[in-house]
Amino acid sequence: MQKTIRLPFPAADPFILCAADGRYYLYCTSEDGSGFPIYTSEDLQLWERCGTALGKETSRWGVGCFWAPECYEIDGIYYLFYSADWKVNPTGALENFRIGVARASTPSGPFTDISDHPIFDPGYPIIDANVFAEDGRYYLYYSRCCYEQKVDGLEESWIYGVELASDFSGVKGEPVLLLRPEQEWEGRSAAATGRRWNEGSYLMRHEGRYYMTYSGNFFAGPDYAVGYATSAHPLGPYAKAEENPILKRSRHVTGTGHSCMFRTTDGTLMICYHGRTRATGRDRIAFISPAHFTPDGKLIVETE
Repeated sequence: MQKTIRLPFPAADPFILCAADGRYYLYCTSEDGSGFPIYTSEDLQLWERCGTALGKETSRWGVGCFWAPECYEIDGIYYLFYSADWKVNPTGALENFRIGVARASTPSGPFTDISDHPIFDPGYPIIDANVFAEDGRYYLYYSRCCYEQKVDGLEESWIYGVELASDFSGVKGEPVLLLRPEQEWEGRSAAATGRRWNEGSYLMRHEGRYYMTYSGNFFAGPDYAVGYATSAHPLGPYAKAEENPILKRSRHVTGTGHSCMFRTTDGTLMICYHGRTRATGRDRIAFISPAHFTPDGKLIVETE
């Protein structure tokens, strides 16, 4: 059985792409939010820095808070979806995040924004882009930030989905609300923060059903954790698993969240996520653990 791999460098909001060249590429949020470091590996064990995908010096529309990059290879072109603070902010909103996309001819970049503005403006701050492709259609999933969205006296973050235009220049139709905080574990940081979160979604398909992993609780707290929900359609409705969370704090690692899933070159299903240890302090580092589906369709993360 494969064991969990712990990466030796800070890598918040990690995303791993198994590229056409047979190598793995990891894209992540820098701790200062200034850009997206890229690392590469042949075996998931040994990694080397190979560049910076994008940042405040090269973005055409973002001015800060560069978070949660995800990179996809489509017809030989690499597309980087990411969140950033939009320079257009006429109301002076304290949280003005939107989602954009950049492209490159190689997985190590350099990446260039396809536009001088975000993909779309829903009228509220959004982060944590995830893209799912099926039958020639593309779906964008994102988190609506807690900012100024109150429910029963608490601000909440919700996960939405919407179909993307085929050239990623915009969206088709209206976003659909998919997940919001409902389970007990998702509110464990509410008393301290005044907020509840569902964020950091990732979608995959298994045996005809759609599995959406997501994170709950405060990202900087020890109880940040991962759950999942399932649906018969990419845009829901989704039902959360009763056994959530499937990835949570342990004796040695806390704040486990913002995950993605991928298959290795030999087809093994893996989940990558960040967490904190006593030795790393506030820095978030990436972990890679094997995962599997049970015969009755439950998603299991193998952290031991």
